[in-house]
Amino acid sequence: MKLNGHEIPKEAVEHELNRLIRFYVSHGMPEEQLRSQLQTLKERAEEQALGTALLFEEAERLEIPVTDEEVDKSVARMASEAGGPDRLRAILAKQGSDVKTLRTEIRRGRRVDKLVERITSAVPEPTEEEARAFYESHRSEFGKEGQVRAQHILVTPKDGSKEAKDAALAKIRAIKARVEAGSDFGEEAAAHSDCPSGKQAAGSLGWFSRGQMVREFDEAVFSMPVGAVSDIVETQFGYHVIYKNDEQPASVPEFGEARERVLDLMLHDRRGKALSEYVAKLRANATIEK
Repeated sequence: MKLNGHEIPKEAVEHELNRLIRFYVSHGMPEEQLRSQLQTLKERAEEQALGTALLFEEAERLEIPVTDEEVDKSVARMASEAGGPDRLRAILAKQGSDVKTLRTEIRRGRRVDKLVERITSAVPEPTEEEARAFYESHRSEFGKEGQVRAQHILVTPKDGSKEAKDAALAKIRAIKARVEAGSDFGEEAAAHSDCPSGKQAAGSLGWFSRGQMVREFDEAVFSMPVGAVSDIVETQFGYHVIYKNDEQPASVPEFGEARERVLDLMLHDRRGKALSEYVAKLRANATIEK
């Protein structure tokens, strides 16, 4: 993809794609859903990389000033984080760069930051009435999802043959019988589970929300009571026995508790729209080749 005759580096698109993936993973999007939407995410990453490139060009054209002192502060902070100036230079050298190039990139980045500040500075902060109205129409979005905490034991067939599946099923049945007879679930997980959580955490999966596990596992664990041992659950990974440790029901905070989040979200959204409108104008006057 080219912008005004200049190639947009593939690394810039990959950076935006990785950022989008990290965002959705951190917000609990299941891996299967992420994979199914990968093409859409790639297209969004290209658009975001293009928008960023447009802002860089405009910031350069406007010659937004960035002082040497600002650049010095950024370099000093990076050197401190790297373990000192010599360590920073060594890291840059491994990347095929140097401090002079770094200073140029910092200056370019600060120009864009200042341009974004200009674009969004006139965006009005939401009023209390607007925030309350927004909250009332989006109450569920500010709620906390229900979560469960559970342990499991997984037995995975050695291959896809009927004999291997029968052997794995017999093994998990025997484990389940021992647990129901009083054997410690965590000890059984540590000794027999094929999931890394067995030896690492006595089978514990910690706290998780709906949709974070595969469908069959998800349906089983969220439908069983706390303190219960599940029936044998078959998934793409093999056969599971689940012990449900605890559960936290979904909850929705009152406006007073969510107020700061509501205000932040609304202001972020307004600034995002102002920035999108500005980028759209830049795009209309640019030459873009895909």
